[in-house]
Amino acid sequence: MSAEERAALERLAARARSARHLAFRARIVLRAADGESDVAIARALRCSRTTVHVWRVRFADMRVDGLHDEPRPGAPRKIDDDQIDAVITKTLESTPRGRTHWSTRSMAKATGLSHSTIGRMWRAFGLKPHRTESFRLSQDPLLVEKVRDIVGLYMSPPDNAVVLCVDEKSQIQALERAQPVLPMDLGQPERQTHDYIRHGTTDLFAALDAATGRVIGKCFAQHRAREFKLFLREIDERVPPDLGIHVVLDNLATHKTTEIKRWLVQHPRFHLHFTPTHASWLNLVERFFGLLTEHALRRGSHRSSRDLRAAIHEYLDAHNEEPKPFKWTKSADEILASIARFATRTARVHARQPNCPEITDPGD
Repeated sequence: MSAEERAALERLAARARSARHLAFRARIVLRAADGESDVAIARALRCSRTTVHVWRVRFADMRVDGLHDEPRPGAPRKIDDDQIDAVITKTLESTPRGRTHWSTRSMAKATGLSHSTIGRMWRAFGLKPHRTESFRLSQDPLLVEKVRDIVGLYMSPPDNAVVLCVDEKSQIQALERAQPVLPMDLGQPERQTHDYIRHGTTDLFAALDAATGRVIGKCFAQHRAREFKLFLREIDERVPPDLGIHVVLDNLATHKTTEIKRWLVQHPRFHLHFTPTHASWLNLVERFFGLLTEHALRRGSHRSSRDLRAAIHEYLDAHNEEPKPFKWTKSADEILASIARFATRTARVHARQPNCPEITDPGD
């Protein structure tokens, strides 16, 4: 490999956002030039050995040009690669004046292409400028230890013990639709008004047995330490006395009061495992709450908090008649590696922002 070829490959490898496929192929060839084996490259880049071999051979035969896609049959193209590259680069690396993101029509006006052409380009590269998703990286200093602890409970539960995922779904509102709900009919979905009458709230405490899928649930008017202790007593009565109880729960202050600690000392078979801060996704009961909302709450109309509690307990009974285990599949190493990649990317984006302090380590 000549110095000019290495420089060209390094330029391609740096374009992981605007030319992802070329950057990936360039990284394969650069690693091969550094003496790495096909197996090592495939493991590092998370691809197959066959993929690595194909692009090594293509580079050996056609050099840098071999990393580009071959011409495809069909009508002659009206838009060349440079125009596509310019649109993708502009989409990823800039925003229109006075706006937070591009639309197909604003990009079409800026590039001189039709908005349908822009839409096809974005679909081909998986770009959706109109969408945004929220995230929150946990800053818990014991993140690694807690992830390994909880995932270990899910994937290798202890003998003679149950693993219960516990949390509160607080402030569930009893909402009565202002007008009667119109039931589904042939060619017509169910219809209901957007306005409603409030009839109070309730708080659901739930404990999901990850191994069986069964749920212990109870509604309270509030979710203080007092109610949490009552729910722990409920669990203590429902779980056979010869089994240990490992409880996965979040860092809510009511879970750590002196009253709760005193009760736990008197009941040594309970072992609490706290999720990292801002990492409720580690608690499997959150998935159950999602099912409860989807199947029983979102479209319900309840005339009182009593009706709401009855609907919740009816759903719990129906769920426990045919429970399905909640199986955790991702290992702790995979989760931590994913968090590390995301944190590194976040740090790099942050470092490119103006007037931001330099970040040398994602943990900062």
